[in-house]
Amino acid sequence: MAELEFLLNGNADGRGRPVLLLAHGAGAAMDTPFMTAIAEGLAAQGFRVARFEFAYMAARRSGGPKRPPPKVEQLQEEFRAAISQLACDGPLVIGGKSMGGRVASLIADDLFTAGKVGGLLCLGYPFHPVGKPERLRTGHLQGLQTPALICQGTRDPFGTLQEVESYGLSPAVRLHWLQDGNHDLAPRKTVTGFDQAHNLQLACDAIAHWAAEAL
Repeated sequence: MAELEFLLNGNADGRGRPVLLLAHGAGAAMDTPFMTAIAEGLAAQGFRVARFEFAYMAARRSGGPKRPPPKVEQLQEEFRAAISQLACDGPLVIGGKSMGGRVASLIADDLFTAGKVGGLLCLGYPFHPVGKPERLRTGHLQGLQTPALICQGTRDPFGTLQEVESYGLSPAVRLHWLQDGNHDLAPRKTVTGFDQAHNLQLACDAIAHWAAEAL
């Protein structure tokens, strides 16, 4: 695999704080406003944040075709390669937005058992495809051992509050719900009086609190 380019935010030495390695969602790159806001918000909390792109997404930057993501097994290997290439001294938390978080969740326990990662962070986990609640992506989450935080909007079409409450997830998984948030954690301002920036800040605060307790 080619050498990756990371987008880095936060204190370079980390001073023992957790390092977060985050991947993007299926259809948008690592430098979207959502990913940038999360990275900058977590850096303001004292974390070192690294973002990377899977090969299919990176190819789009050089004029390659707009292909869909490859099989999840390939993405898992690419995530493992990113972990190997990232140099960090502090505890490592892996995760990402939607698909990126799901891929991280599939490799988390192997890496946690090996002492290579200390936690998992999912931002808008795709519990099932939109409109197909019977096709759950939760089997591995029921027995997960890695300390995990999932920040989820209460009206996320990939898994609403009412749906997720019935899934029987592992005690290692903590859920932080963002009121009226969609898959990008954005609430309806006409309903809540708040905008997406408000919910993203709440998510960053929750991540910092979780990390202080769990890692």
